[in-house]
Amino acid sequence: MHNLAATAAPSILPPDDGLRYLLHNEVHARPSARIHLPALIISVAVLNEGVSREAECEHLRRLPGQEGLQLEAMQGNFLRLRGDGHTVKWERHSEFTRYAIVQALPTRALLGCNEPELMSAMRVDADWLRQLPGRTVAAVKLVMLEHDISRPDEARALGQQWFGGRTVVASMMGNSEESGHAGHSVVVTNFRLLPSGFERILVIAPPGTSPTRAGRISQRLLELEVYRLMALRGLPVAKDIAPVLAQAEASLADVTLKLEGKQASESELLDTLIHVAAGVERATAQHAYRFAATQAYDTLVRQRIAELRERPIPGTQTLGEFMQRRLSPAIATVAATAQRLASLSQRIERVSALLRTRVDIATEQQNHLLLAKLTRGQDLQLNLQTTVEGLSIAAISYYVVSLLLYAAKALKSAGLGVNPEMAVGAVIPLVLWSVWRATRRVHAKLHARS
Repeated sequence: MHNLAATAAPSILPPDDGLRYLLHNEVHARPSARIHLPALIISVAVLNEGVSREAECEHLRRLPGQEGLQLEAMQGNFLRLRGDGHTVKWERHSEFTRYAIVQALPTRALLGCNEPELMSAMRVDADWLRQLPGRTVAAVKLVMLEHDISRPDEARALGQQWFGGRTVVASMMGNSEESGHAGHSVVVTNFRLLPSGFERILVIAPPGTSPTRAGRISQRLLELEVYRLMALRGLPVAKDIAPVLAQAEASLADVTLKLEGKQASESELLDTLIHVAAGVERATAQHAYRFAATQAYDTLVRQRIAELRERPIPGTQTLGEFMQRRLSPAIATVAATAQRLASLSQRIERVSALLRTRVDIATEQQNHLLLAKLTRGQDLQLNLQTTVEGLSIAAISYYVVSLLLYAAKALKSAGLGVNPEMAVGAVIPLVLWSVWRATRRVHAKLHARS
């Protein structure tokens, strides 16, 4: 599409946003295959954590005729490679990569058979499949063949025989109440893993089913199973974290009780609360993505089930009923654990606020006592300063009077008729007043500067 737009006539539109073509073509990112019935689709989904595109490209180059495959061809997260009598489809998702091998179904696996063996008919080398980079999360053998489905119960019985007579779930797919359409296919499975590690799904479609419809049916069923297993990955995490949350809740309740009854110091409560908060934050950082991904995958599962438009076949559960009855409790457990974790974080914040308020009040009381002590100290210091100032005035006056006495004695020695003691005694009040006045002027200047 981008090349066509680039070679078209000059546009009359404003300049394109940098993401316009990428976002527009996202709807074509993973097109359905055209599958001619009868067909065998071998689908394997592997977790791609730590697996680069380069490693996946290198593995795809091991397929016959794909030695020249370039990494640039895998930038769109989807690639279909054609081989001798088969195609290999590569799809890279955020957490997993899915490989699908589409080939003709051998005649020994048609309806009427009893648990037919399929692996020997695979057109891709088993070692290549075994060495896919990543860890297997889902593996499905999807068999699609043609047969009359006007009597769905008979089609279901044939499918049950194909599964070796074991208990199966089945439904008529593609029903429309508005148009009165009776459905386009019957799906039969037992959701059981075989010793080979695969599970089997059988689709019975009426003769004349178009390759595009067969491709859409296969895509919905295979995506449904992968998304179901990816959604369930949050359940073991929820079970493992439950004891940690229980211990954190108990510790938080103990902190709240001690905080209410003033049974412990603020520092002791703060240490315990920090320990609990650190554990909860670590659990949130480690598992929040897994819980959110579980909810997202569950939404996709529900969408794919709705797209199947199932109608029950008497005596058998539909795929949607069977899956939701077992999937819903697991998803509810994960959702409850995620909510429990978020609620615990909020409760820690509230207890932290209460403890912080208690610390602030205690600090304010301490500050008030300290201020009162400081005020009393300042009063004492002022009284002491006044006393010292009085002594200072007396001392300075004493030295001034002494100087005057020496001066009067000197005048008497010089022949003047002066009585030193009488003269100095007469000026003592004046000296005291002068020293006191000078001290007051010094204080006034210091206060004016401050």
